[in-house]
Amino acid sequence: MLEFNVLTVFLLIAAFLISSVKILREYERGVVFRLGRIIGAKGPGMIILIPGIDKMVKVDLRTVTLDVPPQDIITRDNVSVKVSAVVYFRVLDPIKAIVEVADFHFATSQLAQTTLRSVCGQGELDNLLAERDEINDRIQAILDKDTEPWGVKVAKVEVKEIDLPEEMRRAMAKQAEAERERRSTIINAEGEFQAAQRLADAARIIAASPSALQLRYLQTLKDISVEHNSTIIFPLPIDLLKPFFGRPEASSEAT
Repeated sequence: MLEFNVLTVFLLIAAFLISSVKILREYERGVVFRLGRIIGAKGPGMIILIPGIDKMVKVDLRTVTLDVPPQDIITRDNVSVKVSAVVYFRVLDPIKAIVEVADFHFATSQLAQTTLRSVCGQGELDNLLAERDEINDRIQAILDKDTEPWGVKVAKVEVKEIDLPEEMRRAMAKQAEAERERRSTIINAEGEFQAAQRLADAARIIAASPSALQLRYLQTLKDISVEHNSTIIFPLPIDLLKPFFGRPEASSEAT
């Protein structure tokens, strides 16, 4: 009977120790309440709790990736779009994260959704598409300020996707095509203008030196002779025919 009592006491002590000893990982903290009053955050490692008196709530200190679902947003220029984002945050103060807010994960998620709608709805569609970095910084600053009393640090916010209506996509495609055609026309006109300038410069050089025209003429004949052409258009300068035009007048004067 005595041995049975000793074994029972030993088992009770073992169960008491097992229930009172908790192991926390390096990235975990335990917020301990004793008779309803908070006594601090414990961990990492082994901590001892008083069964029936102490209660512990674990808090993960690692960075959490929060996926913000697509939000229906109407921009300042009355365009309806759907915008989704991703938020990276972590707990800096586990006591505030447990005491100051009921569920900091859910609260941060709801705050991120409302802030995303508010910030994106303040700008026009072109700004929303072209200035993502500024929008990300604004959302991150607002979230970080609002979650600071909860002991939560919002490290980064990224707008992930902007879903446009189909008719808006077609309109933007037409606009982009028209812009490419405009640039192509400007480039072609600029090329023709530069070519005309070069031709005008060449004409002035040739006009200043008549022998340059003759050399160019001979060079053209050389280029034509290389190709196997059945018909050759042979330009003849008028200056070469002047002696022939003057001979009949000279003969008539001699008579």
